[in-house]
Amino acid sequence: MYKIVKKRVLNQQMTLLRIDAPHIAKKALPGQFIIIRIDELGERVPFTIAAYDGEQGTIDIIYQTVGYSTKLLDTLNQGDYILDVVGPLGKASELEGYKNAVVVGGGTGCAIALPQAKALKELGANVTMVAGFRNKDIIILEDEMKDASNQLVIMTDDGSNGNKGFVTGALKDILDNDKTVDFVIAIGPLPMMKAVCDLTKEYGIKTIVSMNSIMIDGTGMCGGCRVTVGGEIKFACVDGPDFDGHLVDFDEAIKRGRMYVDQERAANEHTCRLTGDKHNG
Repeated sequence: MYKIVKKRVLNQQMTLLRIDAPHIAKKALPGQFIIIRIDELGERVPFTIAAYDGEQGTIDIIYQTVGYSTKLLDTLNQGDYILDVVGPLGKASELEGYKNAVVVGGGTGCAIALPQAKALKELGANVTMVAGFRNKDIIILEDEMKDASNQLVIMTDDGSNGNKGFVTGALKDILDNDKTVDFVIAIGPLPMMKAVCDLTKEYGIKTIVSMNSIMIDGTGMCGGCRVTVGGEIKFACVDGPDFDGHLVDFDEAIKRGRMYVDQERAANEHTCRLTGDKHNG
């Protein structure tokens, strides 16, 4: 059992949980993830480690309440327990050797990009962070992103924060005005990461993306998280989740990500005939 030691509501849909998990916290590195099971009937759900503190023995996850499991997770509060937490899983991000990096995050992806930005800055790189949100009311972790970078640019789709546009527009401006950028990380929705990679390919800048594919076991056995990278099948849980964005088959990944939309909708709408509860696990 893993105790929730802090719950922080970031906006109407996003929440941060700090979990007491000392063995994971001591070994975690930027880019790695965990898989949790809320209760005995719960599904296995992967979450990127948004922050970790080896001394305090805690890890942070940030989630958006969109499906059954995240809605169930959101019913838990500080002092409650999660049944299983497994990790750290996946390969850590390779961040050494870069001098001028741009870290691009979209929505919840900003939380995932945060430890990468922080690590790059600690390694001596100049870090510009570009974050994208639909509007100013759902901007999260602004202070944390400022601390983790040398410059922070926040874009909103509707311009409600004063910067209207997409992250690709801000990134293009940066690349046009600074020819010394040698590394880009993009983390967020698949279409956003694809657009970033299409742009940086024109400039010949190495670009890494975090592929948050469908996962079940997290050990490479089920094959559910497979992605095609450079014409080869890779498993995001053990070969990634970081991959060279210029080699990822995003069209295939986007298509696979939509495979279970109908089932997810049915699960959200299902009511158990015996208990009257929404969804029965």
